[in-house]
Amino acid sequence: MANKEIKLGNKIINANSTPYLIAEIGINHNGDIQIAKKLIDAANVTDWDAVKFQKRCPDIAVPEDQKGVMRDTPWGRMTYLDYKKHIEFEKEEYDYIDKYCKEKPIAWSASPWDMPSLEFLLQYDIPFIKIASATNDNKEILIEACKSGKPLIVSTGMSTIEEIDTTVELLEKYGNGDYILLHTNSSYPANEDEVNLRVMKTLEERYDCLVGYSGHEMNLEPSVVAAALGAKVIERHVTLSHNMWGTDQKASLEIHAMDMLQKRIISAVAAMGSPEKRIYESEVPIRKKLRGH
Repeated sequence: MANKEIKLGNKIINANSTPYLIAEIGINHNGDIQIAKKLIDAANVTDWDAVKFQKRCPDIAVPEDQKGVMRDTPWGRMTYLDYKKHIEFEKEEYDYIDKYCKEKPIAWSASPWDMPSLEFLLQYDIPFIKIASATNDNKEILIEACKSGKPLIVSTGMSTIEEIDTTVELLEKYGNGDYILLHTNSSYPANEDEVNLRVMKTLEERYDCLVGYSGHEMNLEPSVVAAALGAKVIERHVTLSHNMWGTDQKASLEIHAMDMLQKRIISAVAAMGSPEKRIYESEVPIRKKLRGH
């Protein structure tokens, strides 16, 4: 059975907690550690809880039919495989990220796209493992991630409900119940009329687990509504500029939007309040003035 209280780093996630905000740097750093550093700084200063990257062994993770496809990049014309290798962070960069995040402090993690990448990430004291929508059907990754004992945050984009059933069966069989399912539309960017935030309630009721939202929309409103509807994790891609090169940049938040979203989420959750009807102290003098008692 899924746990209704999960610890992510030093933060307890449960029905009463404010959303845990994950700034998905992903591959928006374009292989430049200085860009990654600036985005870590941005997440820290705007009070997000964690930053997240993507870890791949391109020779394994890139589909065979894509490896030789030629692509024009800022670093010249090259195969898709060579492009993926060019922007991939390795141990030197992750050692730096680990040290830099501890100094802030801000949590960091990554989504492994293959088994060697999962083993690589487990060298570090990461607070959770993120399972991307692209790999939530990878039985080997799911089982080994469960066996790590780390909490799992699992995106469900591009998946039928029956496929999610299979994923959750593996999480329950091999894990300790520490998982959160994220509703996701995997289009980049996602159309608002396809975001379908009510699916979060479906996931929560069907699997009796904590739920969240990984958003790929252009604006802020769906993520704010998701928080108001009970998302306990909100994940959004982040970037220094929409004009940077890369497929994920347009569906990402620039720094000012990161700040705006964090503030709006906190405000929206506070405004939801409690189902108990009460008279607040601030209303008492108005009541006395207008009703006389």
